[in-house]
Amino acid sequence: MSALGRPSVPEIEPDAAARAGDVVLLDVREDDEWAAGHAPDARHVAMSRLGDAVDDLPHDRTIVCVCRSGNRSAAVTQALVGIGLDAVNLVGGMQRWSQEGLPVVTDAGAPGTVI
Repeated sequence: MSALGRPSVPEIEPDAAARAGDVVLLDVREDDEWAAGHAPDARHVAMSRLGDAVDDLPHDRTIVCVCRSGNRSAAVTQALVGIGLDAVNLVGGMQRWSQEGLPVVTDAGAPGTVI
């Protein structure tokens, strides 16, 4: 439990996530946020549509949940762990990912931004 009495959410630092081997980066931001820029090789399922996509998520790999700041993805991580999936939250989200100099790209492969 956290100091606020909420269940703790498993977390991973951006540099560790970028170096991790067989993980799925699951970006849960909205379409406009994704379009502006995302981590290379990330998979996009907006949090608002996650219920429709749960069955398509891998059950044999760690899922690294990503949003802009780490708040939405923490809620998604907690939900996925609650249904038995191996999920962790990306600390600081895409803001931290970008601040640490990790790549942010558009779907076309051009440099992206985090909005």
